[in-house]
Amino acid sequence: MTRKFDGKELVIASHNKGKLREIAALLKPFGVSVTSAADHDLEEPEETEDTFAGNARIKAHFAAKSTGLPALSDDSGIMVDALDGAPGVYTADWAETENGRDFPMAMEKTWTLLEEKNAPLPRTARFCSTLCLAWPDGHDELFEGKVEGSLTWPMRGDQGFGYDPIFVPNGYDITFGEMDPAEKHEISHRADAFAKLVAGSFA
Repeated sequence: MTRKFDGKELVIASHNKGKLREIAALLKPFGVSVTSAADHDLEEPEETEDTFAGNARIKAHFAAKSTGLPALSDDSGIMVDALDGAPGVYTADWAETENGRDFPMAMEKTWTLLEEKNAPLPRTARFCSTLCLAWPDGHDELFEGKVEGSLTWPMRGDQGFGYDPIFVPNGYDITFGEMDPAEKHEISHRADAFAKLVAGSFA
């Protein structure tokens, strides 16, 4: 049976400011006080799993045990069909440089690989998100979401973060990078997972 969240404070197990903004906005209607891993001076645990669920669990349990509070983590990424699902769980790794994450570089790398493979259009892809809600006693609940779409080039829009400027969700002719954040929150992979979280643990 799904455990309900009945607390007033929740730690978001992330240092990603864009992700924190999205999750805080989604949680706002529930009157939950949200703090981040950075607010608690937590380091980022090593993500050693090869699935979104596995890495989400690592982050949520680390934050819950370190703070003594329930913690919510998100592990997400983009899966490109013509690249056999890559970058997937390694989406952030593709953007890593000596000076931090460079997503324009990662997007260009992704598009170059598609060009080299002469991948047919539309170049279908999906954003995937797994949320893990973990308690200090070790219990957790998982919620998975996705949004289907295709990739475009060149990059368009300065809203959002990550791969948003090259992802066009199905049914739209603009990228997530061009979309108003409120509209994106309604249809994103994180929103899909979050709706399941709300139904399972907050309703």
